[in-house]
Amino acid sequence: MVKVREDKKKANLYWLEIDEMTQRPATRNLVKGNKVYGEMLVQDKNQEFRFWDPYRSKLAAAFLRGLEAYAFNSGTSVLYLGASSGTTASHISDLVGLGGVVYCVEFAPRVMRDLIQVCSIRNNMIPFLADARHPESYNHIPQLVDVLYQDVAQPNQAKILVENAKRFLKPGGTAYLAIKARSIDVTAKPTRIFQREEKTLTQSGFTIVERLSLNPFTADHVFLSAVYGAS
Repeated sequence: MVKVREDKKKANLYWLEIDEMTQRPATRNLVKGNKVYGEMLVQDKNQEFRFWDPYRSKLAAAFLRGLEAYAFNSGTSVLYLGASSGTTASHISDLVGLGGVVYCVEFAPRVMRDLIQVCSIRNNMIPFLADARHPESYNHIPQLVDVLYQDVAQPNQAKILVENAKRFLKPGGTAYLAIKARSIDVTAKPTRIFQREEKTLTQSGFTIVERLSLNPFTADHVFLSAVYGAS
């Protein structure tokens, strides 16, 4: 029998205790009965929880790797760059609740269709068909956000984050960046790539708070948490 345990330090995050040796993150389902990517649903005390697959979500993998920097709460505003079909974004939607909002930027029309379907039944998710390299194309987002989350397979990942932060992230806001080394340079050592991307962030007003390898859930990835500018 799967047990549900609330995380005492991270608002709206839960853990599914599958057995004595295995636990996985979960969120309370904002749209009861609905699955986004075929995930397992668990019922407990008249509430429904969604299994958060760490092999399909880098944020879930980061939680399992011990991520402590946590900026999500009920009412949090989030700009998500590279939302794809909405897997991770839908879990963030659960975390921030109906009082929060997740602006989802995705460039690929094919997966955008899937993302729009997810957003159509989650009132706190808003899709934008746009290129994260050109934040001016979605400059009509009506607010500065609390959190900037980025997972894009582009060569200049840190630069993309910086340009979006300048336009959309509140001073003192939190940024999460999943750096995929092989998307930047297939010939260079991943450690050098990670160092270079971090340097771009720190030279642009970010303070790195946490750095995690996402092995074994996904190879050649580092997950960064950073604070932008003054608090």
